[in-house]
Amino acid sequence: MEIKGLTALVTGGASGLGEATVRMLVAAGANVVILDLNEPPGKALAVELGDNTRYIAADVSNETQVQSAIDLAYESFGGLNLLVNCAGIGAALKTVGKEGPHPLDIFERVIRVNLIGTFNCIRLAAARMSENTPNGQGERGVIINTASVAAFDGQIGQVAYAASKSGIVGLTLPVARDLARSGIRVMTIAPGLFDTPLLAALP
Repeated sequence: MEIKGLTALVTGGASGLGEATVRMLVAAGANVVILDLNEPPGKALAVELGDNTRYIAADVSNETQVQSAIDLAYESFGGLNLLVNCAGIGAALKTVGKEGPHPLDIFERVIRVNLIGTFNCIRLAAARMSENTPNGQGERGVIINTASVAAFDGQIGQVAYAASKSGIVGLTLPVARDLARSGIRVMTIAPGLFDTPLLAALP
């Protein structure tokens, strides 16, 4: 897919892998909507990169907020062709630690943001992408999800994070098969360790 002139939505786009993705896409000639709850860096990045970017504060697990981000892509740039799911959180907690069992609310939050949030963005973006006119290769859109090596080799204190990323790996093939007839490609990457704010939260 030729990136120049297309429009992308990047979740978690204000820092780390998401920010690097935003910068790469803009450099390649794409329009980008930056979705991130962290407003100061998100707004600053959009200002720095100029007219080809927009910023919106949104929770990836919130249907209304994600739909607003997709609507912003259409209002600002006339469509949506790419979704890159980079938003994620971590929790450095053992199953049973010095203070007792792993807090269930923290486990649920990591799953909600990382796994449910990813699927929420996929389903809403795909619904709009399926209305796109296919390009010369028959493609209407591309969706890239971010898992982690922790999905396959989780370490001590990564139970919630590893479970959420394993879920992303598990949903990728069925979602790709679901959307193949609509001309939407779906894939997942599984990065190793690199220096991002999320890394500081992991053991």
